Amino acid sequence: MEPVRVLIVDDHLFYREGVRAMLAAVPDVAVSGEAATGAEAITQAAALQPDVVLMDIKMPGMNGIEATRHIVAESPHIGVLVLTMFDDDDSVFAMLRAGARGYLLKDAVLDEVLRAIYAVGRGEAIFSPAIARRLMQFFSVTPTAVPAFPALTERERELLALIAHGLSNEAIAARLVLSLKTVRNHVSNILSKLQVRDRAEAMVKARDAGMGG
Repeated sequence: MEPVRVLIVDDHLFYREGVRAMLAAVPDVAVSGEAATGAEAITQAAALQPDVVLMDIKMPGMNGIEATRHIVAESPHIGVLVLTMFDDDDSVFAMLRAGARGYLLKDAVLDEVLRAIYAVGRGEAIFSPAIARRLMQFFSVTPTAVPAFPALTERERELLALIAHGLSNEAIAARLVLSLKTVRNHVSNILSKLQVRDRAEAMVKARDAGMGG
């Protein structure tokens, strides 16, 4: 079985050397090369065609997000595994949008890094537990329902619902304790915003949207 070929991208020489030394002891992983900037990462990835790129985010010049976008666009078979200190939502989602297949923090232990390298090398997606929890929370949040006819104010929606129930202006004024003139003004605004000619059309439109029962 061929070893997984890895390109290490980080602007800190000390960290690159540490990762290289760590991976050198693993027989089925081979370090193909190193890069200190995003631009170097693109060049090295194109020339070496590694299986996996260990990508930092914050680097001088072009950052890891831009570099990832270029690498994935040019060589979609290369898996980008983020290895960074940054776990904020902006960084996580920017890297995922750029095409990264995995996201680990730099405090990950060797076993976790190797597991991620193998997974990304196979085309799978993998995240550190903290990042995975964040993604689950993000996608489990129920989107806020967009109200029907968002151009209407809350009061106008209230009036439209009563119109949909067949109430006259006089009945609406009595129900909401408003003057008849105020109700007429609201109804006029509603008709204009809904782009309908009269109350009958407004009633149909409101009922089509589920108002009025």
